[in-house]
Amino acid sequence: MRTTIDLPDELLRQVKAKAALDGMKLKDLITRFVEQGLGQDALRSAAPLRRRRSELPVAREATGRTLPILTNADVYRILEEEETAGGRPD
Repeated sequence: MRTTIDLPDELLRQVKAKAALDGMKLKDLITRFVEQGLGQDALRSAAPLRRRRSELPVAREATGRTLPILTNADVYRILEEEETAGGRPD
């Protein structure tokens, strides 16, 4: 299929020089570059670069174990226990 693309003059000069140095036709070199670009996109979609974020921050102890999930009632109970112990956490 025939198509027309507009490339900056400097880029076209570099592509022509690369094709000549590699002993290739210009269309073959551009075809290779497009195929490589499409292949990289396929790799990116197969292996996402970003990790999925959790909905809420997850607290971990220095050991790496996940801390238990606390309800508001649990937090209030812990705070009350600390207050009755003289404001000092155990």
